[in-house]
Amino acid sequence: MNRSRLLSEKTAAHPALTRVTRRAASQARQAGPAHPQKNPGPGQHGKQRRKRPDSALAQDLSLMSVSGQGALPPCPVFNEVNAVGADGVAQKPQPSGSTVKPSHRGGLAPVARLLKLGRCKNVVVVAGAGISTASGIPDFRTPGTGLYANLKKYNVPFPEAIFNIDYFSSDPQPFFSLAKELYPGRHRPNYIHYFIRMLHHKGLLLRVYTQNIDGLEKTCGVPDDKLVEAHGSFATASCHLCYTPYPAGEAKVAIMGDNIPTCSFCAATVKPDIVFFGEDLPQKYFLHSEDFPKADLLIIMGTSLQIEPFASLVNTVRSTVPRLLLNRFAVGPFEKVPLRRGDHVELGDLVDTVRKFAEMLGWSREIEELMRSQENGYISTAVSSSLSVVGEEQRPSSGEETDSESDSKSSSSPVPSH
Repeated sequence: MNRSRLLSEKTAAHPALTRVTRRAASQARQAGPAHPQKNPGPGQHGKQRRKRPDSALAQDLSLMSVSGQGALPPCPVFNEVNAVGADGVAQKPQPSGSTVKPSHRGGLAPVARLLKLGRCKNVVVVAGAGISTASGIPDFRTPGTGLYANLKKYNVPFPEAIFNIDYFSSDPQPFFSLAKELYPGRHRPNYIHYFIRMLHHKGLLLRVYTQNIDGLEKTCGVPDDKLVEAHGSFATASCHLCYTPYPAGEAKVAIMGDNIPTCSFCAATVKPDIVFFGEDLPQKYFLHSEDFPKADLLIIMGTSLQIEPFASLVNTVRSTVPRLLLNRFAVGPFEKVPLRRGDHVELGDLVDTVRKFAEMLGWSREIEELMRSQENGYISTAVSSSLSVVGEEQRPSSGEETDSESDSKSSSSPVPSH
């Protein structure tokens, strides 16, 4: 059987449900506005939902001082190049015509009250790399410290090329060099991750959609069925050409040893199942067509809303559903003045903001206890591993005896006769 026939059979065995790829917002704008299609595929809503009042929730919102209803100072306009990073942490904005800084807008109190009243029981979280910077993982675009600002040593023609599937096909080595630094295991979850875990613990988390590939949401205990890693992860690996699965452990060993793993089926390059620009999003991503219509609260944290189609997810909840942005700077639909009714914004350091939110909800002590117990688990695991290694090093090799073993044998052995 020739290779072309094998490849065609392989493709037939792994049909793509839809051709939805990861792309930058600028590319999406060239193709048209990023709004749900009228005749979408499996990843979109089949019918447009009619707007309907959410009586109890709408009444609560109308009684509160909803952020964005009054006159607010205009937000600075970000230019395309220096905009907030695609990974979550907003960069320092570049003002265009206005030097007025955006206010914090006080969005936490109204949303905390809704949660405490039991009005929000299906919370969807949308997260970007901003939630992981406190764990020591750099974002992508922050000048000086961001990942893209430190790629000169990899000799890529432009920063985004390192995550471009076409460039990877021609030269995979720059990505593999970077992957050695990005592989999970070197970083631990921070307070923000545990806040998301607490949402699950309280029975409020419908799903968390993350752009991150660091796996920290899973590490801190968010169950797999509550987690959608929209841009993939290092947990699995496969051939980038024919998608044949490849043992993730073997891929890691090869990459860490500066070798390039290759597919046993077609001999193409294997990579971790991270979604590159130009690649299809994972099938699990399409859970959004069920989750976002069900959501009664959307929390958006640490993301620039620059990468499509992920960025447009925030526009698919019902119009009466409150949306809370926790970020350093206003992004996406939250840059508008005035805000949409029901939109709330809290700007500033993300860890500080989430701590404040947890204190309003009365969860702060529980989160800290959860973090301590998890940290103790890390320490116990580390100690057990080190003791195991020490034990292996001290164990005598085959054919050798320790002094105590020799003494025991000599004392118990009969005295030979002369």
